[in-house]
Order: sequence, then C-alpha cells, then structure tokens
Amino acid sequence: MTRRYGSRPAWAGLALCATLLGAAAPLNAPFLAALHRHTLLTSSIPTGGDENPYSVVVAPVTSGTVRKGDVLFDNFNDRRNLQGTGTTIMQYDPTTRATRLFATVPPHLPACPGGIGLTAAMTMLTSGWVIVGSMPSTDGTTKTRGRGCLIVLDSQGKVAGTISDPRIDGPWGNMAVIDHGDRAVLFVSNIGFDLGAPGQPPRHRATILRLDLAVPAGKPPELRSATVIGSGFGAQASADAFAVGPTGLALAPDGTLYVSDAVGNRIVAIKDAVARTGSAGTGGEVTSGGLLKRPLAMVLTPGGSLLVTNALNGQVVEVDPHSGTQRGAQWIDSDAAQTPPGSGDLFGIALTPDGTGFYYVEDDTNVLMVARP
Repeated sequence: MTRRYGSRPAWAGLALCATLLGAAAPLNAPFLAALHRHTLLTSSIPTGGDENPYSVVVAPVTSGTVRKGDVLFDNFNDRRNLQGTGTTIMQYDPTTRATRLFATVPPHLPACPGGIGLTAAMTMLTSGWVIVGSMPSTDGTTKTRGRGCLIVLDSQGKVAGTISDPRIDGPWGNMAVIDHGDRAVLFVSNIGFDLGAPGQPPRHRATILRLDLAVPAGKPPELRSATVIGSGFGAQASADAFAVGPTGLALAPDGTLYVSDAVGNRIVAIKDAVARTGSAGTGGEVTSGGLLKRPLAMVLTPGGSLLVTNALNGQVVEVDPHSGTQRGAQWIDSDAAQTPPGSGDLFGIALTPDGTGFYYVEDDTNVLMVARP
C-alpha cells in the first residue's frame, strides 16, 4: 500500500545558517518537504505473534543471514500484547521484499535480570554483531519491571552474550553509534532508575550513557568503560506507554549528541559527547514545545536537520539543531482511531541508505513503512 501525503508543514520560522564541523553553511531545503510517498513494506508480527515494533536499524554490512541495507526491527510486546515481553527481531530485505524472523531471544537470560522486553535501543556493527536493549516486565506493567541489559547477537541471530553494568538500567532509546570495526562507542539512554509508578510525577534520574567497546576478531564485543555523559532527565512510568523518558539520540559530526527529552517536550544538546569524562547534566536546550508533542526517536539527515517522531500525534518534526528552528512537520500516521490522530503509534526511525527518505514503524497496525520523495 502506498499513501500519498502533502508535506503539511507548520513553519516555525525561516531556517538560519548552520555550523557543522566548524564551517558555516546554510542547511539544505527542508528534508520533509520533498517526501510525498509513504509505502507499507511489511508486517512486524512473526508467527509467534509478538507485536508493538520499536526499533529500526539499517544493516551496514552483509554478514551471516543479513544483507547490507536490510532493515532490522524488534517487538516490545508478546502475542498477549503485554509490554516489556517481546523477544523477536524481524528482518526485511528491500531488494527481494522478503521478511523473515531474524532472532528470537530466550525469555530468560541469567545476565539480563527480569526477563526480556526488547526496546528501541538497537544497532548492528560493521563487525556483524547486533546489540539490542531489554527493559522487561512479566505482566506488561512497570510494577514487575526488571533492570534489563544489552544483548549481543551474532549475524545469524543467535545470542552470543550480554552487556550489564550498574549504570545500565532500562536501556530505552534508539542508539547513536561510532563504529571503528575493532572498537565501537555506543550512546544509550537509561530510564529505569527510580522510575516510580504510573500516575506519579516524573523522577529526574534518567541518564545518557556512553559505552566504549572492544570488538576482538571473531569474538563478541566487550565492555571496556562506561561513562555517564548526561543525567537528571525526567522519566516516569505510564499505564499506557509503559514508560516515558529520553528516547532519541543523534550524534553530529562535531561530537554533539542531541537528545529528545520526552518528559520535558524538548530537544537538548550535549557537547563533547565523545570525549567528555563527566556528565553535562541535561545539556543545553535546542528547541521545545511548538510542533514537538513528546518527541521520541530521532535521526540526523545528510543536510544537517534532525527528524524526530512524536508520541502524542502521528507527525514527524524537522528541526534545525543549530538555530533551534522547527522547520516543519509531516503527518506520517493519521489514524483517526487515536486522539489526536496517530497518537502513540510512532517509535523507531532510520534513514534509507541513499539518505533521501526514512524507514519507520507504526504501532497501531504493526507494520514497517518507508517515506520517499
């Protein structure tokens, strides 16, 4: 199915000049304005019935059963639709249009406390290893939430190990990654610290963690160091959304890490994210309110804009991170069964390999979509 939309921009102002890698240059024309085709690619539901797709990752290499350019996406819920119980990762091949089950993670791993509930924190390294976060529950609520961990799978979809650390608790949002082959740096949000119960005010203990990994030849990645580079973010348990906290992470070429602060309804910037040795707190505010409606997953476009999905409507918002200008928004899920349309439906987002469009998932229909010019 292909849906055609107008861009429906709600301009927040004229984009200003951007500075990237220290050189002043204007941003390209708004990225979203060129996108008019939204195509349904495949279902996220495997034979076992898992649902509620969260992450979206485009494979950087061909390895094992994965071809370069394949799309990996996981499920947070099981067949009973209980949150924090999904164990499956799906794989879509854009060339053949074939969909297969890439992996089923065992529901109990000794090094991953509380069971398995796969989150939006997922990546594939150029060495072929897939790393995915787990923030589990046994009954679909945060009352039985486990601490979770990061799970390492080989490129055949088999669990090869886990990464646990006292600073990892509820690894949640989409990862930003620096990949050097034999070593890698992961940035991941952790929202499980003192989460509270549904209905309680947000607690401000969520963190942004930088993980430095060694990737020995033929062996799973090993954690070398973990550094909290952001702290004090709001997070809270939710009866509807399981949990709300910092979700989107996007790393700019100059080393600035942009974070979507869902509770604060804003995007912030953490400077020197790659090299800093301590926390920047919640960083500096880039933009807030306006078109943002509880911002979630986020990605940086080739032209330097940020694209961020909304949790409280079916829009994706484009932001100039240098000026804070909200350049526009586009409805990518207008399902009127939710109020506002598309509310609670959008999670992961990833650029297509050619950089002209993006993949995303819709929770209401459990599908993988692509937006293209």
